[in-house]
Amino acid sequence: MEEKNSQNHSIIIEQCKKISATAIERVEGFSAQQIILSYSNGKIFISGNNLKIINFSSSTGAFSATGEIFAVKYGVKGAKFMQKIFK
Repeated sequence: MEEKNSQNHSIIIEQCKKISATAIERVEGFSAQQIILSYSNGKIFISGNNLKIINFSSSTGAFSATGEIFAVKYGVKGAKFMQKIFK
């Protein structure tokens, strides 16, 4: 597991129809409209239509999905705490 966390994380989106990511630790949840992934710094939220997971390997951290991709958002660990401090 430590090797996977030391990998560089990347996301590639091809023509808003295919998404590939590296250094993914878990698939937290999925539906046809949203996929939630965990990586070492937090979570990734993929929004779209007709989303389907094609590949996920917990040993390598490789992930890919297809569908109509509308948005990718990052949720960083500790962000809520920092927001409360700097209000």
